[in-house]
Amino acid sequence: MKVAIVGASGAVGQEFLKILNQRNFPLDELILFGSSRSAGSTYNFRGKDIVVKELKHDTDDFKGVDFVFASAGAGTSKEFEKDITKYGAVMIDNSSAFRMDNDVPLVVPECNAKDALERPRNVIANPNCTTIMMVVVLQAIENLSHIKRIHISSYQSASGAGAAAMKELQQQYKEMVETGEVKTIEKFPHQLAYNVIPQIDKMTENDYTKEEMKMFNETRKIMHSDVRTSATCVRVSSLRSHSESVWAETEKPLTADEVREALRKAPGVTVVDDAQNYVYPMPLESAGKDDVYVGRIRKDLANDNGITLWLTGDQIRKGAALNAVQIAEWLIENEK
Repeated sequence: MKVAIVGASGAVGQEFLKILNQRNFPLDELILFGSSRSAGSTYNFRGKDIVVKELKHDTDDFKGVDFVFASAGAGTSKEFEKDITKYGAVMIDNSSAFRMDNDVPLVVPECNAKDALERPRNVIANPNCTTIMMVVVLQAIENLSHIKRIHISSYQSASGAGAAAMKELQQQYKEMVETGEVKTIEKFPHQLAYNVIPQIDKMTENDYTKEEMKMFNETRKIMHSDVRTSATCVRVSSLRSHSESVWAETEKPLTADEVREALRKAPGVTVVDDAQNYVYPMPLESAGKDDVYVGRIRKDLANDNGITLWLTGDQIRKGAALNAVQIAEWLIENEK
């Protein structure tokens, strides 16, 4: 088994290295690719130092490669798709480049793993991090009763904007402590330290951001559903775990106990829900963990068919690198 990581020096690329090792992914050779800026960097994997190669066109670099985990941005993925797949490698792409293409499956293994088998271009898209975490949870509810509508407010960590953004948030807090004033604002549209920003990604014509529209469109594609999602995505000063407050309306009424029990049995979900004792999941606790953590499960007071819950998960792991690795693992186990 030969595996490559494109974008090895980024936050998600580094997480790929950790996860492949932690999960004992069955590979014999690992190749790392990056930009001209990161080429030449060295990373240790399973006791061996691997030098990052520059990603270039018209080479044989991907010959014999089975899986390519790409996390170098949508522009790079589009530019190098043909180079990556021309020798038969399965490209599992972590960018937004191909998510809504009809001939590219958009996969969360807990929901629609079999979609990965039909990939005309040998490309599989990893969904948006916020969508991944939400559908892992909602699939268990969908199995009880079809979900018609979802209202969501997300509380998204700095890590969603990359490793440099995480450093910027830490720098902003340092500046506030030392000088009482934030001077470094580059990766976010406004100061994030001691603040929340009700905007993630660019605004579209309907006044929803691209991030919010991703949740609408991607959820329907993954769940093979006509569900309608209305989202407000907010950047908060958590470092690497996203959280979401979710209201779901189902076709038939469900009790909180029914939903809680279904979620306890759901793959990739950990229920942390003892409201009377103020036990619920928080981003500080989900950071570095694989599962999506769920709590505050209760009936919606405004809708008899509504369920309200809170979830949190590590944006870099399940929201990105882990989901991609799980897709590859599922294909190894199930593709004949």
